[in-house]
Amino acid sequence: MLERQLQQFKTRLGTYALLLLACTSAPHLAQAANPADPNKVIRQAFEAADDGFDMVKTQNHYSGWVSEAIFEPLLSYDYLASPAKLIPKTAEAMPEVTENGRVFTFKIKPGIYFAADEAFKGKKHELTAEDYIYTFKRVMDPVNRSPHTSFIDGKILGMADAIAKAKKTGKFDYDAPIPGLRAVDRYTLRIELNATDYNFLYIVAYGAFGAVSREVIDAYGQQTGLHPVGTGPYMIEKYVPRSKIILVANPEYRGTTWDFQSTGSAWDEQIVKDMKGKKLPQVGRVEISIIEEEQSRWLAFQDGQIDVDKMPQIAAPTVLDGDKLKPSFVSQNIRMNRVPDAGTTFTVFNMRDPVVGGYTNDKIALRRAIAMSYSHADEITQMRLGQAIKDEMMIPVGVVGYDPKYRSSIPHDINLANKLLDHFGYKRGADGYRTMPDGSPLVIKKTTEAKAEFKVQSEIWKKGLDQLGIRVEFVVGNFADNMKAATLCKIGMWNTAWNADFPDGENFMQLLYGPKAEQGNLACYQSAAYDALYKKAVSLPLGEERNKLYAQMNRQMEADTPWLMNSTRIRSWLVRPWVKGFKKHPILHADWEYIDVDKH
Repeated sequence: MLERQLQQFKTRLGTYALLLLACTSAPHLAQAANPADPNKVIRQAFEAADDGFDMVKTQNHYSGWVSEAIFEPLLSYDYLASPAKLIPKTAEAMPEVTENGRVFTFKIKPGIYFAADEAFKGKKHELTAEDYIYTFKRVMDPVNRSPHTSFIDGKILGMADAIAKAKKTGKFDYDAPIPGLRAVDRYTLRIELNATDYNFLYIVAYGAFGAVSREVIDAYGQQTGLHPVGTGPYMIEKYVPRSKIILVANPEYRGTTWDFQSTGSAWDEQIVKDMKGKKLPQVGRVEISIIEEEQSRWLAFQDGQIDVDKMPQIAAPTVLDGDKLKPSFVSQNIRMNRVPDAGTTFTVFNMRDPVVGGYTNDKIALRRAIAMSYSHADEITQMRLGQAIKDEMMIPVGVVGYDPKYRSSIPHDINLANKLLDHFGYKRGADGYRTMPDGSPLVIKKTTEAKAEFKVQSEIWKKGLDQLGIRVEFVVGNFADNMKAATLCKIGMWNTAWNADFPDGENFMQLLYGPKAEQGNLACYQSAAYDALYKKAVSLPLGEERNKLYAQMNRQMEADTPWLMNSTRIRSWLVRPWVKGFKKHPILHADWEYIDVDKH
C-alpha cells in the first residue's frame, strides 16, 4: 500500500511567461499506465500570468502551480495531513539519514519515465539518480541566476568549489563529480551536506528540485521554459502566454492509488468517502484561463465556465453570510473550502532605489514614515472586503516560527510620521508637498497592477501619503513583468505576496537574505546583522531558540524597513458539486492529480 501511496503527490512552487507551446506524443505511449479519463475536465482560472515553466529560473507562483503537475521532486506532502507532512514521491521511502543528519540516501523507484519528447530522439528516458544530480547542479549554475540558490547555497559538500570554478571559467562543468552529490547506483542518490540542516528534506520536496532531463535542457536552451518535460501526471498540450494553459494526462505517468487518512473533519471524511481506492489521476484534462480582472473571473464562475475558483474578494458580500455560504449558493450545491493562506502580502522597498533606498538615517526615516502612512484597517475593509487578517510579522499563521504574541513596531500613525520627516529635513514647500533634504523634489514611484483591488490599494496609499505631503506616481504593469523588474531591483515600491514553499519560517526569512539580491530578495536588502541572524537560525534545530532568532530578524527588518507587512488573505475556495476530493493544501497547489470529476 505504501509503495503506491508514495507516488501520488506533487510539489511546486512559485513565478513567469513567454511564447507558444505544444507537447507531442510518441506511439509507444499508448502502452503506459496513466488511468486518467480524457473526458474528465477541470476548468480553472489564474488571477495572474505565469512566466514559463523552467523552475530553475522563476519563482512566479503560477509557474510553480503548473510545474507541480509536470515535475516531480524526490519527496512531496500528504494530501490531507495537518500539519503538513512529508512523504516520498519518486523515492521508494523516506531517505536513510546518517552522520548526524548530514548524509541522506534516497532510493528512487525504478520504472518512472519522462514524458515523451523529441529531445529523447524516440527513446524512453527513465528517471535515475543522475537526473536529480543534474537538477541540483543546474540550480547552482551561476549563469542561471536561480532565485532558489539560497535553498542549498553552501550546504552540499564540494558544491562551492564547482561554483567558484564556474565563475572563473564562465562555464559550469556538469560532468565533474561533486562529493556531496553521488549516484551510488542507477537508482540510489547520496547527498552529503557540509553541516546538519534541519530543513533539508523540506528543500528536497521544493518544486525547483523536481527532476529535469539534461537532454531536454540541452535541446531547448533558453526556450526550456516553453518546453517543460517531466515525470509527473500531466504535460502541456497548449500554451498561449497570458491567456491559456491546457494540460493533458502524461501517458508515461505510472498511475497511483488514492489512499490518504482523514484528519477527522467533516470535509476530510467526505473526501475519503468520495476518493478512497480510486486510481490516480482521474482528471484527464486541465484547462486554465488567465483572467486577471476579478469581476470577469467571478462572472465566469457564475456562468459555469469555471469548476473551482478562489472567491474574488469583490464577491464576498454576495456570497458570504459571515464565514458561511448564503442560501442561494447552498441551493446550487456549491461547497466552500475556507482557509487562511499559508502566506503573507507585503510592500517591498527597493534598497537600491535613489529615492526610497539607502541605509542612512534619513532614508530609513523616509521608508518608516511611508510605512506608517498606510492604513491596514482600510486595506482589510476596503481592499480585502474583510477577507484578511493583519500581518504583524514576516512568518504567517500556520507556519513554524509564527508567534501569535508578536506585534510590529511600525504603527499606522500619521502624526508621528510627519514628525519623523520634519526631523530629518524633508521640508514642505508652499504647495504642501515635501522635498528631499537637499531641496530636490520628493516623488516616489509605486508599481502596481490594473486589477480593481489594486486600484483600491493605490487610493489607500495616496490618502496616507497626501497627509504626509509626499507625491506618489503609480506605475501600472502586469504581475509577470513586475516580478521580473523587481527581481532585477528596478522597482522603487511594489506590493507582492509569498506563499509557503515549505512549512517553516526559514522559507520567509530567506527572502531578505543578502546573497539572494537579484535572486529572490526583491528588496535587494543587504544587512550584515540580518544575515548573521539568518545563518545562526538555520544552523539550529526547529524549536524555541530558532524561533527567537526569527523574531530578532523581524525586528531588524522593521529597523531598516525594506518591507512593510500587509495582510494574510483568507481564501474561500468555491467548488462545483461535480468536483470530488478537493481540499486546498497549505503547500501544494496543483491538486488536479488528487481529485475527480463526476459526469454532469
